[in-house]
Amino acid sequence: MKKIGLLSDTHSYLDDAVFGYFKECDEIWHAGDFGSIEVIERLENFKPLRGVYGNIDGKEVRTIFPEVNRFMCEGVDVLMTHIGGYPKRYQPYVKKEMLRHPPKLFISGHSHILKVVYDEEFACLHLNPGAAGKQGWHRVRTLLRFDVKDKKIQNLEVIELGNR
Repeated sequence: MKKIGLLSDTHSYLDDAVFGYFKECDEIWHAGDFGSIEVIERLENFKPLRGVYGNIDGKEVRTIFPEVNRFMCEGVDVLMTHIGGYPKRYQPYVKKEMLRHPPKLFISGHSHILKVVYDEEFACLHLNPGAAGKQGWHRVRTLLRFDVKDKKIQNLEVIELGNR
């Protein structure tokens, strides 16, 4: 079993509370728009980090993380990208990949809107952790925390960090 902390859209701001909420996590996943190398370094110094770059991330971040990250975690096929869309409204490159080889877990960021949606068409769970940073139009900063065990996502929690 792996405990995962998922966040996105930090936009160079990393609330210290993240470290408390993710202290029991085995890995942290970031769905793009880190905003700075400092955010990456702080997270990497805390826990193993997986991620993708976002549309605001510069060359330095893009040399560290890919645009699309596909990996296995405890038997769950994960597809992560920053701008990916939602069920029935995926970005064209995501829809192509979903048709070719659907993952069991699809993660995106970008919208700053927290979403947990099961996509019946592809038998896939879609997660967007919302925005953990202070930039953007969202009102509340959010994170997700969950377990991956025996090819399943379990114990999914929404965490509110407070108003931006």
